[in-house]
Amino acid sequence: MRVDPSQLKAFLLDSGIINKTQLSKAEKTAEADKQKLEDVLLKSGLVKEEELTKLKAYILGIPFVSLEEEKIPPETLSIIPEPIARKQNIVAFRKVGRNLEVAMLDPDDLQTIEFIKKKANLKILPRLTSEDSIKIALKQYQKSLQAEFGEIISQESKTLPLTSEKITVAGEEELPKEELEKAAQDLPVIKIVDTLIKHAILQRASDIHIEPMEKELIVRYRIDGILHEAMTLPRQVAAGAVARIKVLANLKLDEHRLPQDGRFKIETDEYKISFRVSVLPVYEGEKIAMRLLPENSKGFTLEALGFWGRNLEIIHKQIKKPTGMILVTGPTGCGKTTTLYTIMDILNTQEVNISTVEDPIEYRIPRVNQTQVNPKIGLTFANGLRTLLRQDPDILMVGEIRDNETASLAINASLTGHLVLSTLHTNSAAGSLPRLLDMKVEPFLIASTVNCIEAQRLVRRLAPESREKYRLKAADVKEVSDQINLEAVLEALRQEKIIGPKDTLAEIDFYRPKPSPDFPDGYHDRIGIHEVLDVTESIKELIIRRASSDEIEKQARAEGMLTMLEDGLVKAARGLTSIEEVLRASQE
Repeated sequence: MRVDPSQLKAFLLDSGIINKTQLSKAEKTAEADKQKLEDVLLKSGLVKEEELTKLKAYILGIPFVSLEEEKIPPETLSIIPEPIARKQNIVAFRKVGRNLEVAMLDPDDLQTIEFIKKKANLKILPRLTSEDSIKIALKQYQKSLQAEFGEIISQESKTLPLTSEKITVAGEEELPKEELEKAAQDLPVIKIVDTLIKHAILQRASDIHIEPMEKELIVRYRIDGILHEAMTLPRQVAAGAVARIKVLANLKLDEHRLPQDGRFKIETDEYKISFRVSVLPVYEGEKIAMRLLPENSKGFTLEALGFWGRNLEIIHKQIKKPTGMILVTGPTGCGKTTTLYTIMDILNTQEVNISTVEDPIEYRIPRVNQTQVNPKIGLTFANGLRTLLRQDPDILMVGEIRDNETASLAINASLTGHLVLSTLHTNSAAGSLPRLLDMKVEPFLIASTVNCIEAQRLVRRLAPESREKYRLKAADVKEVSDQINLEAVLEALRQEKIIGPKDTLAEIDFYRPKPSPDFPDGYHDRIGIHEVLDVTESIKELIIRRASSDEIEKQARAEGMLTMLEDGLVKAARGLTSIEEVLRASQE
């Protein structure tokens, strides 16, 4: 049942998908590289995978099916066990009487078809499908978290190991170390922790919170910046689950009074994710927060992070300078590190030596020398930065300026021929300058070294298929206008050709979430809203005069800076997010 290459070539030409010249060139490439012709056609983009699969299905006389919109009944899907479905790329998707339709990539896999026929005692009707269809169908094997836990808890949690020998600390009954080790290796506990982690990954959560209460254990996932309660577990699971996570993160099992931090990694064929673990003693026990850091995620671009227009031009202009300092500011979890990593990715060429000192190292970047802070052994940001200056760097990234010593070293590094990238915890771009003054940095040094300051927040993106259009009422227009420089926003929208020359705020189409089955809250993923303060000559004069952040911001806005709220409003007018989401994030 394999397609003969000569047949495939003839049908490709007859169907008009490719011409003779393209086919001849592809054949020569396939022969030179010792590859299959169809692989070369797909790689070069001459033929789409679905087109090729449909053509092969037509030649073989086998129906083609797309499962991308197919909701497969669980009882039908489960006829083929998940391990076999994944290994052989075959999915049962429809059962009518004694007939079972199966979608597959290789119709020549007669051994698997025969196995399913014997196991299910049904007549197997093979159908050809695409790789994307198989991937989407395989995801339907994942049960809901509630259903999966319902099975685990009802069957096994009653057997979780408990002991009568207990120690009480701050209201928490603790197990001895031996009992904790046993609990951590217990099969139900392992299943519970593995399931929590698996569902967090599937739901693209950025954090997992495991919080002990008096009579239960609450699990919450942070998805697109918002915490959602995922599961409530019996209280008796707590000791074993905490012990299991401590074992994974290589932490002390019998330490319950002090906070602990650790890491572990999970690797599969589909993903590679590092987990940053923080354990904090609370009254009812120990609270665990785990940050998920995908290691094989594709690099971002500044445009994908939400930079555009003037902001994008300033960032590109300033990162090209060989010396000086670029600061990224905002609260924890607003994407500062991702912005710095994206800038480093742009600067990362063979001609430069980039060194970093971070806490923690969130993503590995090829050809960048990354150092992890370790205060326990005296490796602080300041000590790490001092050593990096002896490593002949061109570009330095300091994870965070936390104290006077680090600020002084970073300023001196930028004065002596280095480009320094770093972060500060401040609410706005202009607020960074008084913060540096508070760290005893002389105003003239700040004015001489800081090139630009970028402040940001993250807002949830509207899912294109889960949004509805509307226009602001008069009261809404007044409320929004009171918080922004309306003329500057309208001018920016006109320059981006989002509105006409005479349109007003009331005539702009905005969008709000419209919940759908796939996106219950109408949002999917996140994007940044930014303000970029270019340190111009007039701003430098204000810094030297020790002007307040309000004075500096006023001058920056007069020179064309859009605030985060104004930048967010432009993105709302483009349909990327909602006004409510921008107001929520910018007022944090």
